Amino acid sequence: LTSPARLIDRCVATGIECVAITDHNTISGALQIRDMAQIPVIIGEEIGTRDGEIIGLFLKEVIPRDLSAVDTVKLIKDQGGLVSIPHPFDHFRRSVINPDALDSITPYIDIIEVFNARNTLDSDNERAYQMSVREGIIGSAVTDSHTLIEIGRSYVDIDDFDGTPYGLM
Repeated sequence: LTSPARLIDRCVATGIECVAITDHNTISGALQIRDMAQIPVIIGEEIGTRDGEIIGLFLKEVIPRDLSAVDTVKLIKDQGGLVSIPHPFDHFRRSVINPDALDSITPYIDIIEVFNARNTLDSDNERAYQMSVREGIIGSAVTDSHTLIEIGRSYVDIDDFDGTPYGLM
């Protein structure tokens, strides 16, 4: 719903110094924004698997949709990417990863959303936070923006990094 130029302008206006773009089932928007932006852009994709949504970060190629969760995370790792689980316990989204799939891919997970600004229930975020602590998985806060006004409503403050996935960890 947002043009790349307006998205970049909004990031700059809100003080965002690095952004992860994770459109659904594509990386084309992220690539376009990376080529236009004055700030670092992490290429990502929110992938619709048979088992629910999974995010790949630092991707070089699109990950096909409708694969199993296990096959999806393996393809993300094959690219040297990071696996992030979006809104894992949201009660109101049909796209949430199913519990059995989540259990099967836990060893592959690098990041879990412990605060998603679009989650309606605080308890859903709290449950994700508890999983991150229990499993030793890095927690992240995300805007989950679908409109310009949402950009910058939540963020993670990190030290400078070298632009690689493992520069974040």
